[in-house]
Amino acid sequence: MTLELQFKIKNDPNLFRYLRENSYWYKELNRNPASIKQMEFEMRKRYKMTTVDKIGNIKKSIEMVRTFMDVLS
Repeated sequence: MTLELQFKIKNDPNLFRYLRENSYWYKELNRNPASIKQMEFEMRKRYKMTTVDKIGNIKKSIEMVRTFMDVLS
């Protein structure tokens, strides 16, 4: 694994945690450092950090506030 890739992983706590939980990525990154993009994509899906998940969270928050306001009315 290249030194640049190691710094990138260490500076991103989510990426570092994902790598520790899925150790098969060590071998993959040693063989092909360009696969970091695929690892980041899988990490975002696993930790629900994609754009779709963020929009879903905002929608849930708005619905909760709306329900709360209806109860107060």
